[in-house]
Amino acid sequence: MTQTFSGKVALITGAARGIGAGVARGFVAQGGKVALLGLEPELLAELSDELGDSAAWWEADVRDGQAMHVAVDAAAKHFGQIDFVLANAGIASYGTVRQIDDGAFERVVDININGVFRTLKYATPHLEKTDGYALVVASQASFAALAGLASYNASKAGAEMLALAYKQEVAHLGIGVGVCHPSWVDTDIVRVAEADLPSFKAVRKKLPWPANSTTTIEDCIDLILNGFAKRKSRVYVKKSVLVSNWIKPLQNSPAVWPIVRKLAAANVPQMEKEVDALGRFHHAHTPVTKPAE
Repeated sequence: MTQTFSGKVALITGAARGIGAGVARGFVAQGGKVALLGLEPELLAELSDELGDSAAWWEADVRDGQAMHVAVDAAAKHFGQIDFVLANAGIASYGTVRQIDDGAFERVVDININGVFRTLKYATPHLEKTDGYALVVASQASFAALAGLASYNASKAGAEMLALAYKQEVAHLGIGVGVCHPSWVDTDIVRVAEADLPSFKAVRKKLPWPANSTTTIEDCIDLILNGFAKRKSRVYVKKSVLVSNWIKPLQNSPAVWPIVRKLAAANVPQMEKEVDALGRFHHAHTPVTKPAE
């Protein structure tokens, strides 16, 4: 294994499981050290123990600015520096705009946009010292909307624009910024959503390429680590997601609307029934977060 990140430190939010945990393992395997931030202390401790002296963890909610400030500064003090940041913490929700409760919608937006803001804000002084690099995890959902995922679409589109504005703001400080756009990745969020909502699984199968593809978590991790190493401005997971960015105007155009409308009309009523029967707006493994203040 190459030692691409020897002597480097990465701070990762949403590090307890899934993409965050996988990137932490890969970063350490390539010689680096990781600061693990998240909301599941048992999983964070387990991962940190697995990675040994190359890892340390802090329980911190990206919805809590003070907690993030303390955790980021503590991580920088513990390791002596921060070279990379992966703003990865994010959640999704179930339910249409007319159906979802206010708190569930606001929670997605607060974590997926404001959580990225807080992560970048408090990491900036440390990244400036190292001419570091931050990668914001947005989504293929930044480019095209899907009924029933309004909060997720809105937040991931917002995360992309936040990252691009931040990139301009910190360029003179020597900080590099990239945006990561995963498609459907084989993680808890996708697997549990398909189990909870059969209509969601059916819709995914009907989406056109590349929106219907699923990426392994291993491929996702490799592409993110390559993005780190090359300080890439865009990390597409899979690379075919680039097409979604190129054709964004077409996907959201009047020409395509009749197709989208037909698909939504055939699936939204059933999806709403399934969410009502489920009795919740997030999947069962979503970590508990503190209310926004």
